[in-house]
Amino acid sequence: MSPPSTSPHQSRLQFALDVTEKATKLILGHYQSQTLGIESKADDSPVTVADRGAETLIRDALAEKFPDDGILGEEFDDVAGSNGYRWILDPIDGTKPFIYGVPLFGTLVGIEFEGRMVAGVCRFPALNEVVYAAEGDGAWWQIGDGEPAKAAASTETDIAQARLMFTEPTGDLRCGRGDVLPKFLKQVRIARGWGDCYGHMLVATGRADIALDPQMSPWDIAALIPIVREAGGSCTDWKGNECVTTGDGVSIAPGLKSTVLEMLRDAPPLTTG
Repeated sequence: MSPPSTSPHQSRLQFALDVTEKATKLILGHYQSQTLGIESKADDSPVTVADRGAETLIRDALAEKFPDDGILGEEFDDVAGSNGYRWILDPIDGTKPFIYGVPLFGTLVGIEFEGRMVAGVCRFPALNEVVYAAEGDGAWWQIGDGEPAKAAASTETDIAQARLMFTEPTGDLRCGRGDVLPKFLKQVRIARGWGDCYGHMLVATGRADIALDPQMSPWDIAALIPIVREAGGSCTDWKGNECVTTGDGVSIAPGLKSTVLEMLRDAPPLTTG
């Protein structure tokens, strides 16, 4: 059982847990639907009625509960805040897995205060699991209705024994970083394409050691940063900075951080098109 919170952000974390549970019901109502409508956004990425419906649900609840907080979300325009708090939302991280009936998609809610990510929730609707954290309270992993258990990154220190998670190698090629993943594949013990937020939460719960993403939007990484940090690992950009706007991300078990960041040091810059 998680202990009583000492975090000043606890009320917002509890709200995030509650509202993502409500969003889960909406999302699962469309999951594996034969009539799911799919559209393409300007960047050619897919979006569904479930993405937009879930983000609308969360935004409406935020406007009522925390009207002075800012909001940055994947599907709709930004909302300016006035008190230092900003919510960063990804209603379905892993829309492609969602569309194809793969259960490794998640709902991400990151809570930022005065420019620092201080709390996060990553809920997996189809798996009935949630991983969450608030700064100073540790990271927690709950499966179904079971008691939350402490989430902790692995103690692995040898890259040759590391378990690596990745998302989409074809995307690596399109953003000019197709040579990075093969370099890691030559070093690690095992690599699996269990990507998007699921791969990063495998790192936070000690079931993987590295999750590598060459291209991430703010809503992809924001919630992950405080969760992995509170689990004892790190979720940063490829230069080792906790930043949601750099455009890439990597989650690392603590004993492998220096090795992984050194391997990424000479990675080419992101390209588009």
